[in-house]
Amino acid sequence: MRSLAIRLLLPVLLLLCAAAAISYNLLMAPLAPPQPVRYQVAKGASLSQVADALEARGVLKSALSLKLLARLNHQGGQIHTGTYRFEDAASPEQILARLTRGDVEKVSITIPEGFTLEQIVQRFAEAGYADAEQMRQLARSSDFAKTLKIEASSLEGYLFPETYLFTPGVGEPELLQMMVAQLRSNLSPELRQRAKGLKLSLHQLVTLASIIEKETGLVEEMPLISAVFHNRLRKGIPLQTDPTVIYGIENFDGNLTRKHLQTPTPYNTYLLRGLPPGPIASPGLAALLAAAQPAESKYLYFVARGDGSHQFSRTLKDHNLAVRQYQLRRRRQ
Repeated sequence: MRSLAIRLLLPVLLLLCAAAAISYNLLMAPLAPPQPVRYQVAKGASLSQVADALEARGVLKSALSLKLLARLNHQGGQIHTGTYRFEDAASPEQILARLTRGDVEKVSITIPEGFTLEQIVQRFAEAGYADAEQMRQLARSSDFAKTLKIEASSLEGYLFPETYLFTPGVGEPELLQMMVAQLRSNLSPELRQRAKGLKLSLHQLVTLASIIEKETGLVEEMPLISAVFHNRLRKGIPLQTDPTVIYGIENFDGNLTRKHLQTPTPYNTYLLRGLPPGPIASPGLAALLAAAQPAESKYLYFVARGDGSHQFSRTLKDHNLAVRQYQLRRRRQ
């Protein structure tokens, strides 16, 4: 009798094992899509919608597997929006883990030192990561700046130059917030304390650093450039720096003329004493450090040598000699 029962049960057990193996292969076995798949999980999309879409694209053998796993683990409402890339073989469990931890595809964009706000907006827009007009309006809004605890009329100078890695689809407010946060992370307590010792507010520090950034591309020169400006500010001498004049010219064509230097604007530091009303570009860390820690020097003047470096002078007489020397060299070249 027992032998008969075993003979009857054995086929049933074999069928159950076969069914289990088939079910596992259908529902849980790793699968590689026929070709790499990029899929955007839209805001508000349900896991059921995502599962059906992934099955249709060959990422899942069965959408049911993902739905069952999500229900068993109570993770149906925990998926993250963003763009996912599926290329390697993965099981439904691994796919669910990616969706719930937000393992989305990221993109990068580099903002160089010395970029103006407009150049930054254009770079994001040309890369397809932002709407230029919307980003521009936000960045030039004093009300939006206040939400980021920036006491300025715009975010000019406060968008830190860096290579950023972020998720496509991030909104313009979040992108601007990301860059301002990066600036703050680079303003160490020591740097802030040095600026305070020089009686520079955050706005003045960023403004001065932006001018230093535009005056030289040589990091080793920045403390000397800073010293010249600090000495002039202390003595009440106009800064007389071309980059600020250029910033104040609408539709500048690249040719700075004597007329430009004599035209009053809030940024004409040939006519006005002190710092201009705000930054003229985004300074990097080296320029910020130089603004807060100028070199020990009595220099009051500098002139471009034509090779990217500058000649520094203490007196107007020496400066005029240097100007004639390097202007003559440029004419010969």
